[in-house]
Amino acid sequence: MRMRSGRMAAAMLLLLSLAGCGSLQQRSETVNSYMLDATFAPAVKPPAQAATLLVTSPREAAGFATARMGYVSTPHKLEYFARNKWVDTPGKMLTPLLVRALESEGGFSTVIQGPSRIRGDLRLETEVVRLQQEFLTQPSRVHFTLRAQLVDVPAGKVLATREFDAVEVAASDDPYGGVVAANRAVQRVLTEVARFCAGHVPPVRQ
Repeated sequence: MRMRSGRMAAAMLLLLSLAGCGSLQQRSETVNSYMLDATFAPAVKPPAQAATLLVTSPREAAGFATARMGYVSTPHKLEYFARNKWVDTPGKMLTPLLVRALESEGGFSTVIQGPSRIRGDLRLETEVVRLQQEFLTQPSRVHFTLRAQLVDVPAGKVLATREFDAVEVAASDDPYGGVVAANRAVQRVLTEVARFCAGHVPPVRQ
């Protein structure tokens, strides 16, 4: 009986040990997920007979069509954090933020988030050129570049094209510091994009 009890105790200790290792491994592999976010002023009432704008989901340059968070510690070498990521790709996170920024500017009767069956009078096409935390200087910084193109849909022509660039210093040299800096950069760039679009609206067609 004593031998059997000893074996049972040893088996229980082994199971507890394995469970402890499993929970430790699970904790060590925890992945942090972050969102891009920005705050804009309330929507402004548009002028009479203002155009309708369709906002397509931004394309992403090579290396950025992923939820993985990119960083650069060596020039021209893009790497990714192992346990920190975005909740979605930059393009998908930016689309609703673009809509809010454009509504805040008030230059359009309606801002439609694509894809949509509504063509709109104008279409905004964008591309995420880069969104990366750079450890090439101290403190680190976040570099965000967005290329925008405004298209006159009925006329089938490009009205204006511009590249917007923002660099924000990170408060801490870690992924979270990069997230906070990225959100500041996004707010700056999208505000500029909204003003850019409002400034290139063609005259109302009679």
